Amino acid sequence: MNIDLFNLSRADLQALRKDIDKAEKALAQRERMVALAAAEAAAREHGFSLAELTGAAAPAAPKYRNPENTDQTWTGRGRKPGWVAAHLAAGGALDELAV
Repeated sequence: MNIDLFNLSRADLQALRKDIDKAEKALAQRERMVALAAAEAAAREHGFSLAELTGAAAPAAPKYRNPENTDQTWTGRGRKPGWVAAHLAAGGALDELAV
């Protein structure tokens, strides 16, 4: 693929840069997935899971759910989501949101 970059318009060059950035991110993601699969396979060969070797914890289960949008949950860890903060500011109790 030979492209004469010096004869492209500014718009064409900007579009090409955008396409290159997308392609580069997609390639990095594919390479990451291949590396992760190889690491998991190597860990299994030795009788471990990758999480055991890296100390990665399993995702925490949600403890709280937004009654107005049940798709929104919170584990109780980290910063409070806006819907939790709004509920508390309105005089509600955290246990009212418990799953």
